[in-house]
Amino acid sequence: MLFSVLVEVFKYAVAGILVLFAALYLFKPYLNNQEKFKLIEFRRAQAAQTLPMRLQAYERLILLIDRINPANMLIRLNANAYSAAELHSLIINEVRNEYQHNVTQQLYVSPASWTVAKRIKADTTNLVNNVARTLPGDATGLDLGRAILTQLSQAEIDPYDAAAQLIRADVTELF
Repeated sequence: MLFSVLVEVFKYAVAGILVLFAALYLFKPYLNNQEKFKLIEFRRAQAAQTLPMRLQAYERLILLIDRINPANMLIRLNANAYSAAELHSLIINEVRNEYQHNVTQQLYVSPASWTVAKRIKADTTNLVNNVARTLPGDATGLDLGRAILTQLSQAEIDPYDAAAQLIRADVTELF
């Protein structure tokens, strides 16, 4: 009698376990789809929150490129009011300050866009330093400005326009 009770309990236990496994097997794809759906919704909500910040960061990179462009900077700084040495120092400080002011934007832009920003900053600094070395000690700020613009005009492609185009292309990938 005890044996027959144990056999009956065993039959019901095995049947229950089989039903449980069948239910899990049937519902697992549904649960996986629900999990994927929630993940997609989370990412969509996250993107909706971060997109404005990312766009603003790209805007600031374009502004950085525009502000460190020597053609714009020389007008803004009034180049003819300084000696070449003073203007050289002022330009280098302006480029560094603009870059430092925008350094946190790298959190929101792609590595490629940030590399473009770093490269244009380094190229601008190198251009100004190299041109300043070629001028005599008594050169005026106007002489330095002309020499910088002459050097820039000899480039086949405007590096500042090219950098801005690369960043704009990166932004189009967001949409």
